[in-house]
Amino acid sequence: MKFVDSCDVKVIAGPGGHGCVAFRRERFVPFGGPSGGDGGKGGDVVFETDPGLSTLLDLTYAHTLEAEKGENGLGKDCYGRGGEDRIVRVPVGTQVFDAETGELLFDLTGLREQFIVAKGGRGGRGNIHFASAEERAPRRAEPGEPGEERKLRLELKIMADVGLLGFPNVGKSTLVSAVSRARPKIADYPFTTLVPQLGVVRLDDDAMFVIADIPGLIPGASEGVGLGIRFLKHIERTRALLHLITLGDEENREPLADYRALLDELRTFDADLARRPQVVALTKADLPDVREAYPVLRSRFSELGVELRLVSAVTGEGMRELLFELHRLVRREHEV
Repeated sequence: MKFVDSCDVKVIAGPGGHGCVAFRRERFVPFGGPSGGDGGKGGDVVFETDPGLSTLLDLTYAHTLEAEKGENGLGKDCYGRGGEDRIVRVPVGTQVFDAETGELLFDLTGLREQFIVAKGGRGGRGNIHFASAEERAPRRAEPGEPGEERKLRLELKIMADVGLLGFPNVGKSTLVSAVSRARPKIADYPFTTLVPQLGVVRLDDDAMFVIADIPGLIPGASEGVGLGIRFLKHIERTRALLHLITLGDEENREPLADYRALLDELRTFDADLARRPQVVALTKADLPDVREAYPVLRSRFSELGVELRLVSAVTGEGMRELLFELHRLVRREHEV
């Protein structure tokens, strides 16, 4: 399925039905008086979060979302039926903005929550409401009110507890596939992952969290270079970050420099992100060159006050301790 994390839609709530002008025409009821009922209320446009959805793809083809109009009032004191609401399913984590002003209207983060994004119009009153001692046969009724109409911009920010950071080919996708049932594409070329991948890590019956593999970032991502500018927003909801580094095959690639470069990208994009709890791990411990470089790198990171862990998603070395540390950070941030 194609991953779509933003789209524009127009929502139109249903207009209310018109009130009715009618009079009783029954035998043995002289001077029956007015009997026009009210029009029904127009339907609302309602967004409902669905945990089974992970993309806004369906809404890109529905440029206009309309709710049903209310029925007009009838004679014999009969009110018109209200219009049916238009229920629109969206992924958890969808943000709804006013397309014209840019104002954030709704942030849909709960499961199976409903939000009215456009209210239906009120039905008009029938002539039964206008009878009085002075006017016993009113020949007037109210028209139904129009429903709300809005142009919206929807943006999806995935809901995950832990966000994976790192240059392309540091082993993020391999780690996600090793600790969860997610199966992201794995290959030996840069930018293998082109869309965020979610995996559920289950340590035991009471310990679990959601991890997100964010497409590879590079220096300048916060200014539009590479894939990062589009996907940096997807780590804004995470409670902790797992920063992966390794020895690069390219020249001038150095783990400490990589770590600092991507930390700078976080600060540039959102200073709060750089202050999130982080765990830093040196991946591919199954490779001799990586294992040999680890003691020196651990010492250099220690000078920055950062504990560098050594892990291998292939052999499982250091993975259990790493996952429990991430779960501890997630629980701590959740309690705060």
